[in-house]
Amino acid sequence: MANASRVHFADITPAIALGALDGRYRGAVAPLVDHLSEAALNRERIHVEVEWLIALTDGTPAGPIVPGAATLSDADKAYLRDIVATFGAPEIAELAEIERQTVHDVKAVEYFIKRRIADAPQKVGADSALPAVSELVHFACTSEDINNLSYALMVKGAVEGVWLPAAHTLVEQITQMARELKAVPMLSRTHGQPATPTTLGKELAVLAHRLKRQLTRIERDEYLGKLNGATGTFGAHSAALPGADWPQVSKGFVEHLGLTWNPLTTQIESHDWQAELYSDIARFNRILHNLSTDVWTYISLGFFKQIPVPGATGSSTMPHKVNPIRFENAEANLEISCALFDVLGSTLVTSRMQRDLTDSSSQRNIGSAFGHSLLAIDNVAKGLDRLAVDEDVLRGDLDANWEVLGEPIQSVMRAASVAGVPGMENPYERLKDLTRGHRIGGEELVEFVRGLGLPEQDTERLAAMTPATYVGLSELLVDKYL
Repeated sequence: MANASRVHFADITPAIALGALDGRYRGAVAPLVDHLSEAALNRERIHVEVEWLIALTDGTPAGPIVPGAATLSDADKAYLRDIVATFGAPEIAELAEIERQTVHDVKAVEYFIKRRIADAPQKVGADSALPAVSELVHFACTSEDINNLSYALMVKGAVEGVWLPAAHTLVEQITQMARELKAVPMLSRTHGQPATPTTLGKELAVLAHRLKRQLTRIERDEYLGKLNGATGTFGAHSAALPGADWPQVSKGFVEHLGLTWNPLTTQIESHDWQAELYSDIARFNRILHNLSTDVWTYISLGFFKQIPVPGATGSSTMPHKVNPIRFENAEANLEISCALFDVLGSTLVTSRMQRDLTDSSSQRNIGSAFGHSLLAIDNVAKGLDRLAVDEDVLRGDLDANWEVLGEPIQSVMRAASVAGVPGMENPYERLKDLTRGHRIGGEELVEFVRGLGLPEQDTERLAAMTPATYVGLSELLVDKYL
């Protein structure tokens, strides 16, 4: 009863967003709206329908596709393409009104275009050929002919125009950090335990290299499309116009849109390319998740200090805290994105016999999958931008773990044993007795080295070594391979 008098948020205008991507985080994901929203889907449907009408009336080098079809002038074609270019708020509302009557989204697009064609004589001129070819709108097409091409164009645009540029910018940011920090020594943690030192830059370089490989894969992914009718047989096409080379017409049209032609399908394009792409992006996400958890851990160890945002509150009760929220938010968004991409990849490749509609509902969530990934990229970029290295903490961590030099000492002993130096037997066991389960200092380790009987050159090299200098080829690896 107490809740009965509350304001119903669903009744408020403008509408309040149900999801975080269209509410709290709208600014970070807004560029995707132009590609993966419902309005973007309808604009691409109009684009495909318009280009199909133009293709049918243009014909092929071998001759006309539709005998007797009027030839469209350049003004007619410009008018058609302007329907796509000017598709905005009034047109979105008009199309929605038509769909309320048709209760069919693609049919509504057909009627929307035909309305514009009916107006062509007033807009283009009395000699416009468009009214004469009005019935070629959606000619021989099933809805999926239009939808599969529209989704391919939407996803291609989102990946190439929004997601990839953001991902490349982030990876370049990580790469630059790796180069700047390539010489900063850091104690490693394998299994969470002190291990062979590395450099902070080399560890970031590993992650940058992994992410770059995934971007290369994503850039090579194909975007497939089909236009072959209700069950992929060109049945309606060949029944209406048996003289046309429909597979060649279809191939030329799909490639004209910038897509790869799929010659063998059922009513739907099989969506395998989507599963492949989403798997690659999910893998990028998971590597970025690995970076987020590692950087979070380095922050907790004190290797990184976070630069406070002026005026920001880190904790509601503990004023000293600066929480690593950017990386925690990134983890959550990456997990949500991967979950969505995994579901899309596993469901879209399956359709009962020649067609079911499970893909229709699934594909409406593509924008959310990309949105959470793009938001995570933004989270990580902003988080990295507020980090500063605390070299004193790194140095202290190294100085407290001289036992990690047991590895190079035993390796030198093994090499000396092979070279015939006496007294080098059981190097691993001797270092284990010295170092396992307790801490040793530099003086103790140097004393041990000088008592081994190694050649003087090896003895002096090991005696001069510290945890901070035992970083192998870390700098070279960053310089040469990143």
